[in-house]
Amino acid sequence: MDGVRTVLRGIGQTLITFGVVVLLFCVYEVYFTNVYTDREQSRLGDDLRSSWQAPTPQPSTAAADPGVPIGQGLAVLWIPRVGITGGEAKVVVEGVGTDDLKRGPGHYPGTALPGALGNSVISGHRTTYGAPFNRLDELRVGDAMVLETRDMWFTYRMTKQQIVAPTAVEVTYAVPGDRTAQPTQRLLTLTTCNPKYSAKTRLIISGLLQATLPKSGGVRPPALDGKA
Repeated sequence: MDGVRTVLRGIGQTLITFGVVVLLFCVYEVYFTNVYTDREQSRLGDDLRSSWQAPTPQPSTAAADPGVPIGQGLAVLWIPRVGITGGEAKVVVEGVGTDDLKRGPGHYPGTALPGALGNSVISGHRTTYGAPFNRLDELRVGDAMVLETRDMWFTYRMTKQQIVAPTAVEVTYAVPGDRTAQPTQRLLTLTTCNPKYSAKTRLIISGLLQATLPKSGGVRPPALDGKA
């Protein structure tokens, strides 16, 4: 009996230790990764807005210089429906590598710049590292998704939500689903893992550019102030 008790005690202690390790890992994943991303977003935002204030040869109608380095800020994303607004608006970085997405939502290199003809594709974490796209599934058709650039506001409206396989790269084409077609619309595609805490599938949010507004007028898009 003493031997059995010893074995059971050892198993119990092992399970407790395992539980503590799992708990610490979860705390790291949820808390410390968020702290890292918050710090990076603050730094990126400061750098981006400083660059916007610098003199430029002529007004830009796209997001930024196409030569923006990987990992640096490209634009700011606002989605009022899911709380990505005001101080929670997200700096979009150029690139979708592991390190890039730890800093914030990432723009797929080679896809259209915000406001440009074609398909501007942005990916982001749904959990950990600030979870910028945690609530994307709450978006409804017609909801606003706004991209702020140096000189312009681009307001897209959601047209469709779909779940696809991780290998469904066709959603990133300039004309989604047709690699060879010439684009005639200005699209925005947001991608994230699905379901939450899993990478089994991808949640895809599609949008169509509905309005452009120069920032020179000092007026924000109505969608950012709770208007249609």
